[in-house]
Amino acid sequence: MAGEAEPATLFHGGTILTMEDTAPSVEAIAVRNGLIVAAGTLDAATAAAGRGARRFDLQGRTLLPGFFDPHGHVSMVGLQARYANLLPAPDGEGDTIPALQRITRDWMQRHDALVRKTQLVIGFGYDDSQLKEQRHPTRAELDAISRDVPILFLHQSSHMGAVNTAALAAARITANTPDPDGGVYQREAGSREPNGVLEENALFAMMGVLFTRLDAQANREMLQEGAAFYASFGYTTCQDGRSSTDTCRLIESVAAQGGLPIDVLSFPDILTSTDAMALPIYRRNYVGRFRIGGVKLTIDGSPQAKTAWMSQPYYVPPAGRSAAYAGYPAITEKQAIDAVDLAFARGWQIEVHANGDAAVDLLIAAVREATRRHGQADRRPVLIHGQVTREDQVDQLKALGIVPSFFPMHTFYWGDWHRDSVLGPRRAENISPCGWALRRGMRFTSHHDAPVANPNAMRVLSATVTRRTRSGDILGADQRVPVDVALKAMTLWAAWQHFEDDRKGSLAPGKLADLTVLAENPLTIDPDRLANIAVTDTFKEARRVTRI
Repeated sequence: MAGEAEPATLFHGGTILTMEDTAPSVEAIAVRNGLIVAAGTLDAATAAAGRGARRFDLQGRTLLPGFFDPHGHVSMVGLQARYANLLPAPDGEGDTIPALQRITRDWMQRHDALVRKTQLVIGFGYDDSQLKEQRHPTRAELDAISRDVPILFLHQSSHMGAVNTAALAAARITANTPDPDGGVYQREAGSREPNGVLEENALFAMMGVLFTRLDAQANREMLQEGAAFYASFGYTTCQDGRSSTDTCRLIESVAAQGGLPIDVLSFPDILTSTDAMALPIYRRNYVGRFRIGGVKLTIDGSPQAKTAWMSQPYYVPPAGRSAAYAGYPAITEKQAIDAVDLAFARGWQIEVHANGDAAVDLLIAAVREATRRHGQADRRPVLIHGQVTREDQVDQLKALGIVPSFFPMHTFYWGDWHRDSVLGPRRAENISPCGWALRRGMRFTSHHDAPVANPNAMRVLSATVTRRTRSGDILGADQRVPVDVALKAMTLWAAWQHFEDDRKGSLAPGKLADLTVLAENPLTIDPDRLANIAVTDTFKEARRVTRI
């Protein structure tokens, strides 16, 4: 924070949305040493700011609390920002497999020195549901780009990917390699030969091999680029979900040198990285803008990639799967029960990735058993995604104190795909059921899961409010929520989810001056224009960290 001699700053001249029920909007706020000291009338805030205060005139724009990321992967966002952008429209040009090849070749030409240094090419964000070919690219198509340098294409879900022959060789994957537990190496038709497409744990193992080619400096730079990218969308706190211990150490190192523009909240993988949950890495308070909030467990995969674990079959099964295919778990029932029990026993907050309703059933069972063993307490276990959560499960979430962090951005990016291929018209209506939670008086949060999608706060807001798909359809009108509620899900309720609402999430005296400035007021414009609102400024503890 700023030193004692720093003059106060007065923010005024526009709409100021506080997220406080007692005073939803105010004329001005005064900030000193990174803290809000007054929020109210212009006269009162001016008096609190004192003589010599600097003024920030909003010029009719809208000020609100900095967005708090309920779930994302900032260390991976840097990877997305640095490597080839394979995203489809509107975020990129990856609409056909030849386009993916062209984009990658162009990136390689522009970054020849990096390719030669690392002997690795990464493309991020292709989406088979949006490709003209309606399938994943194969190793033969990646070989057409290069047979010499390993190439990894990451699916937009980050739960699937495609590699070339050089990458398979680097990881020693052959026709004789068995599928790993919770993962699949897809094969050539009529053969055991890998076709280059990797699912779930098969992909994660490949990433573990190839990412060792990135040195410490590259990882540091990507982390900083990722945090800066978040800030450009108005986020002042971001998350790194499912971190490894090495990633936690990297973030701590960057934080110690003052390299983080915004707060980073990490949740290490409870199955592989519990050694991070000890001093000096695990501390409950931010040190240099970094803290570990708890642990992360992953039960299943992704609905758009058709690897989420459901109780009913997929509407259209993936190629080579039977009509009874309903996805699969990434872990065993015992692993899930034991992981939640460990978190409860150690007093760690746990966030659990569960997309399909069968995965949500397992989470509910695990929390119920752990509560029976360890008693009631305000632990706030979190359901991450919960896209195919049933209405009866929402009641159980409420009864057990499980906080739902939903992913309604899917209604825009994959809503048509869910309706026509993944879930069918009936089940697709209720993906990420914010409406069910709201009508039960539950606090929920709304996230982007970056780099699955850009950490675009306005796109999150738009999807939560309108649920409009790419084609213009509205997917689940009953699950829409009002704009003011959606904003709380991205600010105050997100801070509450992480036990930080005493200092973040709303504009009130004593809280951090984490602020976002929008070009327009989201409460008054046409909801269908929400996604187009520009973030013009982001302030972390009153210091501008980005300006568009």
